Amino acid sequence: MIDVPRRRAARTAASRPAADGEPELRHRVVHGHRRAFRMAGAGPALVLVHGIGDSSATWAGLIPALARTHTVIAPDLLGHGDSDKPRADYSVAAYANGLRDLLSALGVESATLVGHSLGGGVAMQFAYQFPERTERLILVSSGGVGREVNPALRLASLPGAQLALSALRLPGARLQVGLAVRLLRFLDTDLGQDAPELLQLVDALPDATSRSAFVRTLRAVVDWRGQVVTMLDRCYLTAGMPTMLLWGDRDSVVPVRHAYGAHEAMPGSRLEIFEGAGHFPFHSDPDRFRTLVEEFTRTTAPADWSRDRWRALLRAGRPRTLATGLADATAQDLREASERSGA
Repeated sequence: MIDVPRRRAARTAASRPAADGEPELRHRVVHGHRRAFRMAGAGPALVLVHGIGDSSATWAGLIPALARTHTVIAPDLLGHGDSDKPRADYSVAAYANGLRDLLSALGVESATLVGHSLGGGVAMQFAYQFPERTERLILVSSGGVGREVNPALRLASLPGAQLALSALRLPGARLQVGLAVRLLRFLDTDLGQDAPELLQLVDALPDATSRSAFVRTLRAVVDWRGQVVTMLDRCYLTAGMPTMLLWGDRDSVVPVRHAYGAHEAMPGSRLEIFEGAGHFPFHSDPDRFRTLVEEFTRTTAPADWSRDRWRALLRAGRPRTLATGLADATAQDLREASERSGA
């Protein structure tokens, strides 16, 4: 919970809403880089972390309602949206550090984290690095809990990807992409469920700096074989951390089976599946999403982190069933490598 001084600061910071009722984009310089964020409301802190290539604008329709009961902070991650895009470290750990420092600058000491896609990986990393500052985790179509990912992202991680992405800015390219996306939607494919968001991601890469930041971020978490970052080996540390997983059953970016695997690996976690939704369930059914978030934060107590308990969990180690599953995944990796080498 935010204590009295921090709550007062949050009210002051949120006292200048945008004219259209949605929170305006603000900026704060941290470590010499301008960080953009949206902030509204008062009460317990709720931090909304977007996915790769996206921005805080993805949450804009939800923020006003959530701000009735929470201090809502939605940052543009470094390299995204209106934040600076330096030649910098775009790893998940660096994003977690940057999020901590932005929250500290805003006077927020602890929060419930809601992370979508890459943002889910950032939220999990934040909880791992700063458990004493994490009250709850809400993971939405999250990365970092399995190897599979859409082939288009694998291709975008290859050498020369930045040049290929620049071709999207050629005259007529967006029209062709738009036609392809609409066809996927017309054919009722899983990828077509997210057609509007896919077009927005294309528009979010207007220049070489944006494309460079996108590729750097992607290569930190994905290579040609899929996701390279996983929190599954540390999920047992979420014991005692209220955790909810929200997923679309037609997610073509991060398959819904990842949700079931993460649910099994996270002790006491809650799983909610959005039928017919793709990678953006909070766009497909915003009312249900908001209701679930509000109900979850209202009915669960913030995690009470203990150094002694954390030490005990580490000493006890990963549960054997999860260790076996990870060993099987490693064995599969080795078999595939052997097949590729012709051994």
